[in-house]
This record gives sequence, structure tokens and C-alpha cells, in this order.
Amino acid sequence: MLNIVESIRARAVPGDLALVHGGREVSYGDLFTQVDALAAQLCLHFPGEDKLRIGVQFPTGLDYVPIALAVLAAGLCFVPIPDELAVTEKTELLERTALDGVIVVEASPLWLPSNAETLGHIKVNDITAAVLRLPPRAPAFPLDAFAALNPAFIRFSSGTTGKSKGVVLSHESLLARIRSANEGLKIGPQDRVLWVLPMAHHFAVSIILYLYHGATTIIEEKHLGEDLLRAVHEQKVTVMYGSPVHYRQLASVPGDLDWPALRLAVATAAALDEATAQQFLARFGYPLVQGLGIIEVGLPLLNTEGAAAYPESIGKPQPAYECLIRDAHEGVGELCLRGPGMFDAYLDPWQPRATITDSDGWFATGDMAKMDGQGRVFLCGRSKSLINVGGMKVFPEEVEHVLNAHPKVVRSLVEALAHPLFGEVPVARYIPGGTPPTVAELRSHCREHLASYKVPLMFSAVETLPTTASGKLLRRGQH
Repeated sequence: MLNIVESIRARAVPGDLALVHGGREVSYGDLFTQVDALAAQLCLHFPGEDKLRIGVQFPTGLDYVPIALAVLAAGLCFVPIPDELAVTEKTELLERTALDGVIVVEASPLWLPSNAETLGHIKVNDITAAVLRLPPRAPAFPLDAFAALNPAFIRFSSGTTGKSKGVVLSHESLLARIRSANEGLKIGPQDRVLWVLPMAHHFAVSIILYLYHGATTIIEEKHLGEDLLRAVHEQKVTVMYGSPVHYRQLASVPGDLDWPALRLAVATAAALDEATAQQFLARFGYPLVQGLGIIEVGLPLLNTEGAAAYPESIGKPQPAYECLIRDAHEGVGELCLRGPGMFDAYLDPWQPRATITDSDGWFATGDMAKMDGQGRVFLCGRSKSLINVGGMKVFPEEVEHVLNAHPKVVRSLVEALAHPLFGEVPVARYIPGGTPPTVAELRSHCREHLASYKVPLMFSAVETLPTTASGKLLRRGQH
């Protein structure tokens, strides 16, 4: 049975540099020595057990890589647990994935059951993490069908309530996905890729792609423009994959310092605006190449042709993919995709891919888009209600659920507000019950249950909220 770690190992040159973080460098040979030692420990903690779901909460950085790879190498299913999630969100993730075990750096995680059993500890350099087995629980999905997928990875696209679904990817789908994505990226051993994204959100595709294709990943933990530009020069960075926020900061650094080794700068996770694209092109002499990264599909579109002239386009389908604009009205319709490496199932509620795609294999993304005469695709909005905060996705229903639980709130409505740096931020209107709560009360309540980027920037008390004839909340742009 395929294991993505063994696929990476088979191609790796042991003496080549795999990872750089600060003053530390790790070769591919040393990386796999670490991975093998950690995987052996995990096999001792979970002897003879396959396809168990293991949550990993570990700091973003060089040491995250061998831990995550070890989970996969041991035949376990990797479930990243983002640091920024609130206790309530982590508890929800634990329940919905029916985690069997957790690798965690926290001393006493409040979100874990009190009867979790500590099996031991594993150490990666100076970081020590506890390995815990969680008490058995009845999952909401069929274990046999889940295991039959050869699952490698489960990720919730944002929070774990609202409309978010756990996306399950098999080892086979991961391999097909990174191969297809690289037809446009063309990452190879000659590349030095600057890493600026949270690993819990992007590791299982991006980092694995870089490792599989033999590149060196430069991990930069400081994300101010000056720090990024310093890293670009010191590390001779050739490729960067980041959000428009990062590129705005880079292009705004005072002075005329350029980027001599730049080959490819990909903007993803949030919509690229023309002003940022033009500022980056003027400063560094290379266009920002926008792509559409989607957890269910991978990287199906990439604007490698005409990025300078059409920066706001997400490009044309990569060679392995096809796209379709369905039910178009005046040229705008829902973007549908098909190709290799698509997700294998939604976890909760359990839905295999074949029940999500249509009979011809098309996946409806929920993005509204149009296509020009040259086949370039432009996003026009979303048929769904997601709010994109600097590349981090927020489900307004999740925030509303938290707000509505406040004793002084009758009902709430959360929407996106345009923001000059982050693209969008959530804002809330609410109907108070009795004495209106203070903004401080609402903000404190949200912070207790939500990651910080999901907390509304503003709270406005109103007498009524817009609704449809059936009583559902009516959001801006909906009819």
C-alpha cells in the first residue's frame, strides 16, 4: 500500500538540503533519520494499529516536519490541530474526527478528556511533546470505509462548526495532487522556497510537494516585510508561495532592495488585488502569479501566462485539470473542477467523493467565476458565505453560533467587511436581549470560543436583522 513518506524517500538525495530555519540546516538524510526514529516510537505507542487518527499540535517550524512525516510513516492518519483554535474549537475537532491519540506540546491541554492516557514523550531537538491515547468513542463515520481509503490526512478548512467539513485525503490522492500541481510550479532541487504559512493549514500539500520534488524549504518565523526581504537575500530564495498580505508587506519595504534570485511568486489563499500586483511587479520585476488553492482539489488553476497583464485572474487550468462555468448568467456561473488528486471523502457527515461530484466527476466549488476568450478564469464572488481574512477562512455561521450563545444576544448576523490589509474581516450585527452587552463583553466571549482571526472587528446592536421570507438570515449580496 502506498505511503507518501516512502515516495519522498525514494526520490531524495541524502546529502541535499531539505530544511533551513534560522541557523539550523537539515539534510534529507538527517530528516529521514529523525522521521524513522520518531515513527518507531509511535509504532511502540500504537502497536499493530493502522489508520488511527492522530492529532498533532506542534509549533510551526523546522521540527514540525519530522513529527508530521513520522505520523504518516507509521501508517497513522495525520490530523493537524492549529494552535490558534480556541478550547471549544479544539474539543469540537477532537469529537468530529474521533481522535485516537494526540501529540501535543501543551502541558495540560484543557480540550483533552481528563481520562486521556499519557503513553510517553517524544523529543525533537529542544521540543518535547506528550503522546496521549484518548478514550474510545463512537465515530460519526464508518471506520471500515474510512480505513479502506488508505487515509493520510484530515483537515477542516476553517473552524469545525458551521458549514465546515473534514476533508479526507488518501496517500494516493496526495501523491497525484502534488505531481499535478507541480506541472505549473516546476519546483525542483534547484529551488529554495520561502515558507511563511501556518503548517497546520498547509503542511500536508505544500511542504510535501517541496520535499517530494527535492527543494529546500526556508522557514521564516518573522513575517514583517523587512524580515521577509532579509530572508530572501540571505537565503537566495527562488520561490515564494504566500498570501497577498505578505506580498504587500514585501513590496512596501523602504529602499530599493530587490530580489535577485526570484523565479516564481505565487499569490494564493485570498484574492490578489491589482494594486498589490502592480506594486510588486514594479519593485521586483516579476509578476505575482495568482492560483486557486482549494483543499478539496489542490492547485487546479495557476496564472502562469499573462500574469503581468491580467493579475487578478486565477489563470487557466493546469494541464491535468479541467474547469467548467456552470449555469452562467451574463457570463458568470459556478466554477466546477475535475482532475487528479481530488479529496476522497468528507468525514462528517460521511460523504465519499462520488456522492459529492456529479456523474461526470465535476466538483462544484461554490465560487462564482467567469472566463475570458483566452480561457483565463476570474473569480467574481462566492455562492457560499465564507469570509476570507488574509487567507484564513471564517464561517459566519460558526461565529453567529457563538454570539447567539451569549445571554444578552437574541440573534446575530456576521458578514465580511473590506479591509486594506487582510482583504476581509468579520463584523457583527446583533439583536440584544434586555440590557445590551458591552463590546468588551462580546469580544471576550468570542475570544473564549473562537480563534482570534474569527472575532468580529465591530459589533453593532440593531432592532431587526434582514431575513428571507422563510426566516433565514439574508446576507449582503444574497437575493
